Amino acid sequence: MNPVIGVDISKGESHAQAFLDRGVPHGKIFRFNHDLEGLASFLSYIRSVESVAGIRPTIVMEATGHYQSPVVQFLDEHQYLNIVINPLISHNAKKTNLRRLKTDAADAHLLGTLFYKEEFEPYKKRGQHLMNLRFLTRQYEALTGMYVQAKLQFQAILDQVFPEYHGVFGDLYSKVSLRFLALHPTSKEVLEMSELEITTAIQSLTGRGKSVSWCLERSQILVAAAKRNPFKETAFSSHLISMQLLIKLLLQYQDHLSTLNKSVDGLAEELAEYDSIQSIPGIGTKIAATILAEIGEIDRFDHAKKLVAFAGVDPSVFSSGKFVATQNKITKHGSRRLRTALYQAVRCGIRSNRNKKLRAYYDKKRAEGKLFKVAVIACVNKLIHWIFAILTTRLE
Repeated sequence: MNPVIGVDISKGESHAQAFLDRGVPHGKIFRFNHDLEGLASFLSYIRSVESVAGIRPTIVMEATGHYQSPVVQFLDEHQYLNIVINPLISHNAKKTNLRRLKTDAADAHLLGTLFYKEEFEPYKKRGQHLMNLRFLTRQYEALTGMYVQAKLQFQAILDQVFPEYHGVFGDLYSKVSLRFLALHPTSKEVLEMSELEITTAIQSLTGRGKSVSWCLERSQILVAAAKRNPFKETAFSSHLISMQLLIKLLLQYQDHLSTLNKSVDGLAEELAEYDSIQSIPGIGTKIAATILAEIGEIDRFDHAKKLVAFAGVDPSVFSSGKFVATQNKITKHGSRRLRTALYQAVRCGIRSNRNKKLRAYYDKKRAEGKLFKVAVIACVNKLIHWIFAILTTRLE
């Protein structure tokens, strides 16, 4: 016998269908929750199948974000082999059915039957270190996105309150700049202060970080900006309220991103391959950490082409009869975050001829008549092979 249990994962609960062998379903659909009681009942269900089949069953499930994590961890603790498959595989399998049926029970049954049709690799439990790095890099990306949105909203308000304030402190979003603006948001308030008062206020916000001459220079630039401002105070008090809220939000985002940044760097520096990846021109600390976190264990890929497919930069193939498409887009079926990090690495590498190897390859593709993005993606493909060679060499 070759027993398997197909599990359809949902938020907080799952449905399971057991098979003793190909075409031999066992029992009815079993439903369980993702709590202690539910997982314990699922373990009893697995053991009942094991008792009938005489060997331990394999458990097959779809990747569903983080919803399958409790089940995967539970199965790992009890040393049951589990396979997490790409949802695209099961989705394509559903299309082959004549009947359009979408229920949890049907999905669990489909996953069980797929086990006998496909050759799936067992789920490899990634190292806790890599998983932690992956969660933190993704959290950093999400928080950065929210920070950018807050900055855009802040700029829109500032343009209606104090548009000439841009450039006074060099970095509009420095802590000194934001904190001073929170205290004195309009040009009227600035003009009511003496140059000495402004200099003292700036110096109190900088602490010992800046000299008195720097603070005096900023105060002079600030007064000049206030005089150029088209209006001395805003007609809408709501703008001032929004500005205060956004400044607090921006400062909080900066603190959170700084904390995450230190945590990501700390975890990444413990990886031996972290420095090796950064030896490639164009790959800095953040990109290196993201690449390693998204790839995970490199031994999951026995060839560089599989890593290319995982990144989603492999070309799609379309042919029908005598027709064969000559212009195909990339599949984009893999890791979006890995693909983005690699794209950024290539852009950094070919800019200013930093990565001469990639730049020469890029120029070659452009000379062949390739469009900009096509040439860049070709460089991404080459970079993946480069990274794969570095990571696999360390395993030898």
